[in-house]
Amino acid sequence: MCGIAGILISPAQMDPKSLEAIELMTASLRHRGPDGQGLWVDRDAGIAFGHRRLAIVDLSSAGQQPMLSASGRYVITFNGEIYNFRDLRRELESAGRQFRGTGDTEVLLCAIETWGLEPALRRSAGMFAFALWDLKTKTLHLARDRIGKKPLYVALAGHALVFASELKAIRCFPHFSPELDLGAAEAMLSKGWVPDQACIWRNAFKLPPGSVLSIRSADLAQAGSAASLSQRAEHWWSLAEIATKGREDPIAGGDDDLTNELDELLRLAVRERMIADVPLGSFLSGGIDSSTVAALMQAQSRSPVRTFTIAFAEGGFDESGYAAEVAKHLGTDHTELHLSPGAARQVIPELPRIWDEPFADESQIPTLLVARLARQHVTVALSGDGGDECFAGYGRHFMADRLKRQQSLPLAVRRTLATGLDLLARAAREDVLDRLPLAANVRHMLRSDRLNRFAGLLSARHEDELYQRLVTSPTASLTRRDQSSSIAGAPMLDGLLSRVLYDDMAGYLPGDILVKLDRATMANGLEGRSPLLDHRVVEFAWRLPSDAKVRNGRGKWILRNLLRRYLPDRLINRPKQGFDVPIAAWLRGPLHSWATDLLADIRHDGDGVLDSAKVDGCWRDHMRGQDRSRELWSALMFQAWRHETRRAPAATSSRELDMAGA
Repeated sequence: MCGIAGILISPAQMDPKSLEAIELMTASLRHRGPDGQGLWVDRDAGIAFGHRRLAIVDLSSAGQQPMLSASGRYVITFNGEIYNFRDLRRELESAGRQFRGTGDTEVLLCAIETWGLEPALRRSAGMFAFALWDLKTKTLHLARDRIGKKPLYVALAGHALVFASELKAIRCFPHFSPELDLGAAEAMLSKGWVPDQACIWRNAFKLPPGSVLSIRSADLAQAGSAASLSQRAEHWWSLAEIATKGREDPIAGGDDDLTNELDELLRLAVRERMIADVPLGSFLSGGIDSSTVAALMQAQSRSPVRTFTIAFAEGGFDESGYAAEVAKHLGTDHTELHLSPGAARQVIPELPRIWDEPFADESQIPTLLVARLARQHVTVALSGDGGDECFAGYGRHFMADRLKRQQSLPLAVRRTLATGLDLLARAAREDVLDRLPLAANVRHMLRSDRLNRFAGLLSARHEDELYQRLVTSPTASLTRRDQSSSIAGAPMLDGLLSRVLYDDMAGYLPGDILVKLDRATMANGLEGRSPLLDHRVVEFAWRLPSDAKVRNGRGKWILRNLLRRYLPDRLINRPKQGFDVPIAAWLRGPLHSWATDLLADIRHDGDGVLDSAKVDGCWRDHMRGQDRSRELWSALMFQAWRHETRRAPAATSSRELDMAGA
């Protein structure tokens, strides 16, 4: 895992000295690769590559990047892992190819030379974002993995194309002028995250998952805008095609057959992700997904696997007891960090700098802290991310299954029930619920926002309206216009559950979940790996019948069935809690002063993004006991991000950065 950056200029249009910015761009990504820096520059061709290395496989100098192919035709700067590189290497060696080192980047380069770029990508199982320069055709190829696990930002700055793992590196390029994209900002304030199909800066974009963008230096001057350039990316793997084919060709078989096939696929995915020349472990929350990953790791390890969790005992948000029980049963070497609320709150000022684009999923806080804990012991950590999106683990998935049946009730009956829920929601004030002797999951279920949402879903007139309400953010808009949440270009899938799952996998997963994991781990120089998002597992999941995902009102049925082979039912059948922190209570208490300062800034900015009257009304509602923390957290994190980005990019050399980190 690493950080990459690059510059391509049209030599006839721009001073080649612009390539010198590659050093600052690369140095800004030191946190992603603390083990070394590499630069490659061809002034005559107008191209520069940078690489920050986090050494995982092949720790020798043979693994250093940017890397030149054996024939000398290609140069690559690569971020990520090719998990099946050993299989690919054996195939290439049987064809007469030879290798200098033992790493996966060299294997990928050889595969590209032997089979071509897209065939090599299709044979590769991994997570990655990379840039490949073809010295023969003077063509730059930018590629990203199937699901979008690894980020790759691309921007046009004058007559230059610049790219990097994070936007902070692009801001170091002197000709880049950051200009806020109002649509992306409003989407973030509605959702809590910037969609992967958008970017917070107008003249930049994220390379779409499963795509390649190729551009010749001679054509750069005619590239047009960033938006038009992004349209030139071509998919080598398409989630829409996988979902469509999966629903058209479902897997036939009994429960045991399906579970056996998933067991085999996940064992392979976990086994490949345990390949490393450095210590590795696993995040363990005690939930279904992380417990499955830890169980399959331990089942294939000769020694106890290192597992890590955060003990966060405040207001029923602590899952560490479940994690400890799972670890004890599996026999892992478990590390638990007991974290005070004050220590958790101390990281909040770091969040805008780490996440680079405005980001307001409050679970970023414990994710960052558990990554920081794990990095003290290991360099690689496997996670359970992706289980909810593949196998239907969110409440909206259960609702899709349940409400589809309830659509058969007359609309008048459903609207009467919805009215009753609305009345209950008005009575379910947060301050009242907090005083009642209720279990945390019951209190969570009775929250007014959840009751209001269910009432709105129940009153939908037909399935299309129900789908739109399920995938639309339940929070009120604090901007001057509302946002649509459905994914543009989504395939026409049969079944409400499949439509909602596709929306989550194409939108929420790359826009929120994978951004959260990437930034939290890479901020600590830790590599995060997600076996549940192996493309073979994803393709299998789309071919599963719906009742293998949601059955008897519960999600992830097949994953639970698999986990029963490794854990007793008492550690499996418990309510889903999530990786949350009590932001609602903090905003009324210890974060009150911090929040009011940012709210004052919102009133004075007057740039038309946030509606300060709506924000103030939301704040008053929250102070009176209504839970408006999600809307407020988005507004506050957006404003905190604006403070961070108003600072000039640090003009620090890589040598100074390395000395500071020594």
